[in-house]
Amino acid sequence: MRVLFAGSPAIAIPSLEAIAEEHELAAVLSNPPSPQGRGKEILPTPVAQAIPRISGGTVPLFEFEKLGPDERQRIADLKPDILVAFAYGKLFGPKFLTLFPKGGINIHPSLLPRHRGSSPIQQAILDGDEKTGVSVQRIALKMDSGELLAVEEFSLDGRETAFLLSDRCASIGARLCIDVLRAIEKGRETSWPQRGEATYCRKIQKEDGLIDWTRPARALDAMIRAFDPWPGSYSFIKGQRLNILAAVPYPGNLAQIPGEALPNAPPGTIIGLDRASGIVVSTGKGFLALTRLQLSGRKALSYKDFANGLRDIAGLALG
Repeated sequence: MRVLFAGSPAIAIPSLEAIAEEHELAAVLSNPPSPQGRGKEILPTPVAQAIPRISGGTVPLFEFEKLGPDERQRIADLKPDILVAFAYGKLFGPKFLTLFPKGGINIHPSLLPRHRGSSPIQQAILDGDEKTGVSVQRIALKMDSGELLAVEEFSLDGRETAFLLSDRCASIGARLCIDVLRAIEKGRETSWPQRGEATYCRKIQKEDGLIDWTRPARALDAMIRAFDPWPGSYSFIKGQRLNILAAVPYPGNLAQIPGEALPNAPPGTIIGLDRASGIVVSTGKGFLALTRLQLSGRKALSYKDFANGLRDIAGLALG
């Protein structure tokens, strides 16, 4: 089949690669280049950057700001059979969907209808879900509400980061996508409505990474894992931005911390260094052990190396 693929972030690349091996790519639709990184360099999306390697430069790449009449005509001229979308980030209107004789399918990294929206992987971690998965759905006019064509579920161990979970969902999504396309091509696909209560997740913003130390330690642990690698979780120490790269709810006893313990210190106070666990910080409920940290503009350090660079860390305030 001739496939128009729509996607932007790295999680979509394995599906694009799998489609290119088994079907004909009519074109790829991705978001326009945007500022990236600390230097705000204008860069194409990861999917757009992968196109030359995957297609050898033979597949058209569209980076439209909108899908108006002119854009729709350019796609119609390519005579695609089907639309496959994975994390494209925009809704498709009815006029656009009529361009595809076999309709459109979407790969979504959650167990729909749970976590409809733009950040399902992060939300599964934030909510402490015990399981998640990947769904392939028919594209509908309402966000993530289409009939299901395939679902694969797996358990979570409670220590996943968004980075690792994205990799797993990317691999599963590519496999499910190919299975569904094969069934559609043969006219043997089966579908069923989404069942259960729908939940929704919003788009994550850069400022969401600022840590609120009045929250419980378990919630902050989930946040740090959910926002790895983007937008990252951070606080401030002595006026400098401090990136918290990894942490765990403190499993030890404050008596294990050398020096005077500060069990009743306000949230965000460094209690001290437990050399077996990390730099221990008070929170709204319980304590968090910071295990990997990075001052702005510096290299990432283990908690032991970081503590060695500061004198008398006990009592310092983060916030």
